[in-house]
Amino acid sequence: MEMNKNNKKYERVHVSLFVINKNIFQHQYHSKIDDQIDKTLAAMNQGIISKLMSVLEASLSKLSRYDEGSLIGSILSFTNVSGSGKDLGQGYVNFTRNNMDQIRGKVNDELWILNIFEQWYTAQINMLCNWLSERLDHSLHYYQCTCLAHIVKKIYSDFELQGVMEDKLNSKAYQTVSQRMQTEEATCALTAPDGEAEGFGDGDEDTERPKAKVNIMEALSGEDGNLANISNVKNMVVGRVGNMFGKGIGGLSTKFGGGSWF
Repeated sequence: MEMNKNNKKYERVHVSLFVINKNIFQHQYHSKIDDQIDKTLAAMNQGIISKLMSVLEASLSKLSRYDEGSLIGSILSFTNVSGSGKDLGQGYVNFTRNNMDQIRGKVNDELWILNIFEQWYTAQINMLCNWLSERLDHSLHYYQCTCLAHIVKKIYSDFELQGVMEDKLNSKAYQTVSQRMQTEEATCALTAPDGEAEGFGDGDEDTERPKAKVNIMEALSGEDGNLANISNVKNMVVGRVGNMFGKGIGGLSTKFGGGSWF
């Protein structure tokens, strides 16, 4: 009898330990799954933001051509083959609106959508703030100013319509960007070419969200198509200067007459 009692007691202890170990294993298993889901979700968010931000980075790279002292910026301004900076700005705005519609059309989780929009907006403002901070020593070119002024105004209002809260929108970085752009707009309005000062006005035609979805990469690549024209202009200028100096001083003197100047 005593031996049977000991066996039953041993079995109860064994079963209890098995249940405890099983519960611990299940807890660890679910914990690992939750961690993996969180890591995957964070990586997915980071990947989406990175892809979206690459377009703004490409746009700012194009604006960098117009930095003060840039040779290609001088050629672009002289030939005026790039059009208005507002065109590039509107192309980027259309890109953001298009992707907002795509995200809302494919994702049903409103909290996730709001979170991704907040991250995207913050990343854009921080990139714009850093880009402007690198150019504190000189004023922006007219092309840069019109483009950035349009982008800053539109992304604020567009993300506000998407439900991003005021404290996220009106951050310190945004206030820094907004104050800088107000100063640059005032400066460019005084120095802008004739008939182009109204480009800084807020009376934009797209008061309603456009139905047509514009691909920003087409807008960006369209400007790249002008590089061939720019290179032709550059070659033409260099060729003319080379011909002028190739003729020598004697060739130049014949243009002003064969007699001595003294």
